[in-house]
Amino acid sequence: MRAEAPGDFVVLPWPSRGSGGGSDSEMGQGLLLSCGAVLGLTVICVALLRRYIGGGMCCTSLRLDDKTVLITGANSGIGKETSRELACRGARVVMACRDLTRAEQAAEEIRRSTGNGNVVTRHLDLASIYSVRQFAKDFLDSEDRLDILINNAGVMMCPKWLTEDGFETQLGVNHLGHFLLTNLLLPKLKSSAPSRVINVSSIAHQGGHIDFEDLFFSRKPYNPLDSYRQSKLANVLFTRELARRLKGSGVSTFCLHPGIIRTELVRHVMDWFPLLRMILKLPGLLLLKSPHQGCQTTVYCALTPGLEERSGRYFSDCAEKEPAAEAQDDEVARKLWEQSTQLVGLKDTC
Repeated sequence: MRAEAPGDFVVLPWPSRGSGGGSDSEMGQGLLLSCGAVLGLTVICVALLRRYIGGGMCCTSLRLDDKTVLITGANSGIGKETSRELACRGARVVMACRDLTRAEQAAEEIRRSTGNGNVVTRHLDLASIYSVRQFAKDFLDSEDRLDILINNAGVMMCPKWLTEDGFETQLGVNHLGHFLLTNLLLPKLKSSAPSRVINVSSIAHQGGHIDFEDLFFSRKPYNPLDSYRQSKLANVLFTRELARRLKGSGVSTFCLHPGIIRTELVRHVMDWFPLLRMILKLPGLLLLKSPHQGCQTTVYCALTPGLEERSGRYFSDCAEKEPAAEAQDDEVARKLWEQSTQLVGLKDTC
C-alpha cells in the first residue's frame, strides 16, 4: 500500500510488526551477530598480539637424560619455568636458591608436574662470597657432572644496598656472584664437556657503562637504573671474555635477553614508581611475557644443537642478536675480568 504525494514523491508507510519490514527479534538477532563478530575479531587480535609479544619458542625435542643442570634463582619466575622445562626432558635439575623453603615448594611442584623425581634444591646466596665458595665446594664434592650451568638469579633496581662483602648489591649479585660461581665450577664443566654456561642478561645492557673508578657508586650519587644497566652489561662482557678463554675446552657460553616478563623481579621498580603498579596491572597481563614464554631463549641457548660455534654471542627471542657497542669492547671485557678476580679473591682462572 502506498500513497501519492504532490511533486511525484512516493511516501512509504512506517513498517509495522508483521508487515515484512523486520521484527524486533530479527533486529535483535542482527545486533547479536554484529557483537559476536566484533568480539570474535577482538579475541583473534588479542591472541595474535599475545603470540607476537611471546616471541620465539624453543622447538628442539632434545632429551637430557643422564645430564645435570644447575640453575640459580630457580624458585620463581623464569628460573622456575626453566627448571620445569629441563626436568620435563629428563635432566637432573639442581635448583640453587637463597630461600630454601620456597625453593623446596617449587621443586615439589615441578616433581609432581613433570614426573621427574630427580629435582633437588641447594642453598646459595650470591650476595655472599662465603656462600658461593661453600656451595661450589659441596657441588664439586657431591655431583658427578655438570652439563649446563644457568646463571639466572638477579636483582633489579633495588635501593642502594651492600652485600656482606661490601659490594653494591646489583653488581655484586648479578655479576660478581655468578662470576665467582662459574669459575669455581669450571673443572666440573670441563670434565663434562661438551657443556654450556648460560648467562641471563637484559636488553638494559644497552646504555650501560662499566665505571672502573667507581663500580659501587661510592662517590657518585646512586642511580638504580644505571646500576642495573652496568650489571647487565657486565653479564654480556663476562660471556664474551669467558668464551675467549674457554676456546677449545668443550665449554661454550651464551648470554641472552629473556624479554619483559611478569615476575617478582620488577617489585623494586614498582616501589620506585607506585603509580606504575596501578597503570600496568591489567595491561601487563596482555603486554608482558609469561614466565613460560620468558624462559624460552634460555632453553634455546641450553639445548640447541650446533650452537657451540657461536659461543660468546648474545641472543633474544631464540635468535642471535647484535648487542650494544659497549658490550663488544674486548679491552673492557678483559679489564672487567681482571678486576672481578681481585674483588672476589680468585687466584686461578681459566
